[in-house]
Amino acid sequence: MTATTLERIPREELPEQFAPAWDMLNKLTGEPAFVEAFATAPHVLNFVMGDFYQRLFFEGQVDQRYKQIARLRLSVLHGCRTCNKQNTVGAAEAGLSADAISAIMGEYDISDALTAADKAVVAYADKVALTNPEGRLTAELTDQLREHFSSAEICELGTVMAVIAGMAKLSFVLDLVEKEAYCEFATD
Repeated sequence: MTATTLERIPREELPEQFAPAWDMLNKLTGEPAFVEAFATAPHVLNFVMGDFYQRLFFEGQVDQRYKQIARLRLSVLHGCRTCNKQNTVGAAEAGLSADAISAIMGEYDISDALTAADKAVVAYADKVALTNPEGRLTAELTDQLREHFSSAEICELGTVMAVIAGMAKLSFVLDLVEKEAYCEFATD
């Protein structure tokens, strides 16, 4: 259970447009605090759910598989339990095997479970993660990514990861998500 101090709009009082997001988050994680709190600022929740998720994350040029890999890897690195619950489902729905999901989550060596493109996305997410203040797109990683993605796709994937990382940090600050025991962003 989250301990946010923000006002929350309960499901029965939500504007109808946000009910599907609440239902989905509650079903996957049992914790719809994000939707309930952000519903107090409908224009912001519209941006997150519509402009970001619907138009960029679930659409765009980059195949859904790679966006799901990046999102799951970031949630694992950041230690967001709420995110991990929903992102493992998203990864499976994008066609990743249980072995691939376990590898992305760091449960064993990724060499056998993921394709070269998958591995490049994992390495890219490792650079973007909030837990890596030294993250940098090296020439070697750029070459690995270019084997599978155009420059525009590398930018799109990076933007997706940047928004996800920023929203994760904000969710930690606002106490809207459950954290894993290892989470470096535990609140005071």
